[in-house]
Amino acid sequence: MTQAVDVVVIGGGQSGLAAGYQLRRLGLDFAILDAQSTPGGAWQHTWDSLHLFSPAAYSSLPGRLMPPQPDETYPDAAHVVEYLRDYEQRYDLPVHRPVHVTGVHRDGELLRVETDSGTWRARAVISATGTWSRPFVPAVPGRTEFQGTQLHTVEYRSPVDFAGQRVIVVGGGNSGAQIAADLASYTELTWVTLREPRYLADDIDGRALFDHATARRRALDEGRTDTGGVASLGDIVAVPPVREARDAGLLKAQPMFERLMPTGVAWADGMTAEADAIIWCTGFRPALSHLAPLGLRGPRGHISTTGTQALAEPRLHLLGYGGWTGPASATLIGVGRPAREAARTIAGLLR
Repeated sequence: MTQAVDVVVIGGGQSGLAAGYQLRRLGLDFAILDAQSTPGGAWQHTWDSLHLFSPAAYSSLPGRLMPPQPDETYPDAAHVVEYLRDYEQRYDLPVHRPVHVTGVHRDGELLRVETDSGTWRARAVISATGTWSRPFVPAVPGRTEFQGTQLHTVEYRSPVDFAGQRVIVVGGGNSGAQIAADLASYTELTWVTLREPRYLADDIDGRALFDHATARRRALDEGRTDTGGVASLGDIVAVPPVREARDAGLLKAQPMFERLMPTGVAWADGMTAEADAIIWCTGFRPALSHLAPLGLRGPRGHISTTGTQALAEPRLHLLGYGGWTGPASATLIGVGRPAREAARTIAGLLR
C-alpha cells in the first residue's frame, strides 16, 4: 500500500506532536508515523520515580498548557503521558501506530518513506525519533566479563528490584544522580562519575535552564563567543529527591573506574569494589538509522543542519534531538519554537 501526503512526521512523541500541531495550523496535509503502540512517546518507559524538572505550566507543548498534577510541584512521567495522549486527541492529530519506519529514500521530487506496513511518499519529512531507543554504553575494558546484572537507564524501573544488593551507578548527569538517589536507601550504593558532580543551585529548575539555552543560542546566532550558557550553571538539577539524598550524605561520588572484573570493578590505583549490578546512566545517541539511505550523516554521526533543516537535503527537517536542532529542543517547552520554524520553512518550500 502506498499513500501520499505533503509531510510525513516520523515519531509520535512530544516532538512529533509539536510538529503536527504546527503543520495543522498551516493547513498542510500530513501523517505522523509512530513506532509506539500507544500515545506518550518515551515517557511511557521511564523509571517509576521520574519527575519533570519544571512545573507543569513550564513544561507544555504549543497551544495547550499542561494541567498541574494534584499535590505535585513537578509532574511525574505518568502525568506527562496522559498530557500527550490528551494533546494528540484534542488536536485530532493523524497518528498512525504502530508503524516502524525502515528507511527514507529520495524518489525524484518526493521522499519515499518505507515502513513495515507500506510506503508513504511526501514532499517533505520531519524526523522526530528522539534518542531513547539508542542508549549508549561506553566500551569499558572487561564489560563482557562482569557476571552480575548490567542495564542502562532505559531498563531501570524501581529500587525495589535491587533491594539489599551492591549496585554501581555510572553517570554524573541528571539520570545518574536521580537513579543513585532512588537507590541510596535500598542498596549498598557506589556512584561513579567522570568528574566531581556539579549541582545547580537549589532554586534553579527547568525554567532557568530553558532561558539560558535560548540566550546561548541567540548569542551564537549573533556571532558572540561569550555565551555563558547552561554548562556554566552545572550538570545536575537538584530536584527534591536528589537534594534530600545529597544533604543526607548518601550521594558521594567516586571517580570513574578503569575496568570491570567478573565480580565488580577496579580503579587504576588498585582499589576494587564488588558489585551485583551496574546501571549505566551514560546517555543516548540520536536514533537516525532510518535516514541512512540519504547518506547525510557526518563522521560524528550528526547530520549538518541550519536550524532544523538538513543542509544537504532541504526537504528533511530534524526535530527534538538536542541543542543542534534548536535550543533545548529535546524538552517539552523547548520543542515548540523549532517545530514552528520547521513547519513554516516546509510550508514555504511546498509553495
